[in-house]
Amino acid sequence: MNKSVLVMAALLSLAACKKNETEVKSEETVIEGKADTVRVDTDTVVANEATEAVEKPEMPEKTEAAEKPEQAEKAEKAEKPEVKVTAAKTLKVDYAVFGDKIVADKALTKEEMYSKYKGLKSGDTVNVKFATKINDVCKKKGCWMSLELPNGKESFVKFKDYAFFVPLNADGQQAVVSGKAFVSEVSVAQLRHYAKDGGQSEADIAKITEPKVTYGFLADGVLISK
Repeated sequence: MNKSVLVMAALLSLAACKKNETEVKSEETVIEGKADTVRVDTDTVVANEATEAVEKPEMPEKTEAAEKPEQAEKAEKAEKPEVKVTAAKTLKVDYAVFGDKIVADKALTKEEMYSKYKGLKSGDTVNVKFATKINDVCKKKGCWMSLELPNGKESFVKFKDYAFFVPLNADGQQAVVSGKAFVSEVSVAQLRHYAKDGGQSEADIAKITEPKVTYGFLADGVLISK
């Protein structure tokens, strides 16, 4: 009787040990190393990995324009219409030549010539070339011209050594003159003579009673527009 009880107790104790060995706890996993035993909480590890996956935002993809700035710049230029700038055409004037052969290039304007005249004293001369409009011409021979200057002033032009003359109907044409500019005083008699040659009336000629300081010019070459 006692032996049977002891045998039954031993069998129950053995069954309980085997049950404890096969039971696996869900909370912990045991990792055995050479030196130490490390316990890892698998539930916590899985939770941390899930949290980390949520906290890391996905990086935005680079746009095509950011990856290829040169292509974006070319596309922007292609959208803008190309504006072509055309240089202004210079009108070429056809001139008739009188006296020495000269060219119209680099001639002073009437404003620049007037400025030079104002810097001269009586008896001074300066070699110069300028362009302006013909106001009047000698109606007998074409032996002098009156050229337009600013502020109602004129340059009185005669021709060197009377070697050439200009057309009698050149009034209003564009001219380029080359030669010596000077300032002088013209007597009343000379002024009346020039007025008569210019075709002015006797009444206008009679009004000339005082000498006049004039802007003179002795031309060696003249161009007149055709």
